[in-house]
Amino acid sequence: MVAAGTTLQLLQAALMQQAFGAYVAVLAAEKGWSKTALSGGAALQSMESAVIGPVLGWLCDRFGPYRLIRIGVLIFGLGMIALSRIDSLGSFYAALVVIALGTSLAGYFPINIAVIHWFERYRARALSIVGLGMAVGGLFVPLVAGSMQTFGWRSTAMWSGVLIIVLCGPISRLFKDRPQALGQEIDGDWAAAKAKAAGDNAPDEEVVEFTAREALRTRAFWLVSLGHGFALLAVTAVNVHAITLIKESLGYTVAQASLVITLMTASQIAGVLAGMAFGDRLNKRLLAAFCMLMHGAGLMLLAWAQGLAMLVGFALLHGAAWGLRGPLMQAIRADYFGRRSIGMIMGLSTLIVAIGQIGGPMIAGGLADITGNYRIGFTVLAVLVGLGSLLFYFASPPPRPVRAAAAP
Repeated sequence: MVAAGTTLQLLQAALMQQAFGAYVAVLAAEKGWSKTALSGGAALQSMESAVIGPVLGWLCDRFGPYRLIRIGVLIFGLGMIALSRIDSLGSFYAALVVIALGTSLAGYFPINIAVIHWFERYRARALSIVGLGMAVGGLFVPLVAGSMQTFGWRSTAMWSGVLIIVLCGPISRLFKDRPQALGQEIDGDWAAAKAKAAGDNAPDEEVVEFTAREALRTRAFWLVSLGHGFALLAVTAVNVHAITLIKESLGYTVAQASLVITLMTASQIAGVLAGMAFGDRLNKRLLAAFCMLMHGAGLMLLAWAQGLAMLVGFALLHGAAWGLRGPLMQAIRADYFGRRSIGMIMGLSTLIVAIGQIGGPMIAGGLADITGNYRIGFTVLAVLVGLGSLLFYFASPPPRPVRAAAAP
């Protein structure tokens, strides 16, 4: 399942999430649509994740994420095929809505929930491996862009959809129900499963896990969700504006600026690998707090960059922080609140996290329009993200809920 999740994340990142900017560029040139109108497609996906998050979380808890992943793969593929047939801005938005629904059902959210149900001791390692797919997918974006240049964007979108359905359909069937439903145990502990089935071991003390309502009453839920949202202020602002900032402030070409993003992606992969090695050994909350300081320092270097050295520093710091911190977000929630209602808990968190997804590009872009450059906007974001480290620092594990014993 971890390998399947990694592959799905890689293909989603390579064919749409990381390649979306390439579609924006070619459609702006061919259709004459404004960048603002095309950027609305990115906002649609962030808004959709916030709106559908609680519902998706409930569906994962109620029916299992593996069922949603199988449906989502088909919808995602059909959405890419629909994208290849658009002829108006309205049809462009409609295709993106279908794609966003597919990537929500078969993407980061349900894949992480599926993995969480199967891992505890090595949870951070498993989630980091899945996150590696998203990072590596970014390295394939030049191939997608080259396909657009050689075969056209319509053919690229259509065959991307076909590839998703043909390849990801069978892969999605590798996801299984919770281990207990299949006679197995968390972390694949076959010995414990056999002993329990034979009645050879004494029953373990029941671990009390949080319901979604109980999680909402804890300080940790709000601090972790806000910290996650503050982190995405940096991630989304960089994804949308970094290439333009480098091009305008330092006079680099788009191709040269893209090399900085490639270095950032390589650093992100290194961060994911570090998470695989240390995420289960060290305090996840303190690691996340440290990553926020790295995000802030990286944004500050980008905002005030005077040459290549500062850009390299930005790429290394921000990329490594993103790769290390990203998988820890769901691992912390699972550690704190358990698996019982993890889908709904993560879904409710998206309503808060989406503030950062939408706010990062808006703060950077809005202040750039007012001041004439990105320096003030990215400085403000750097300070906010750096202060966000305090959110994780104070997000200590909540006490387990106390429930009245059932009547005899």
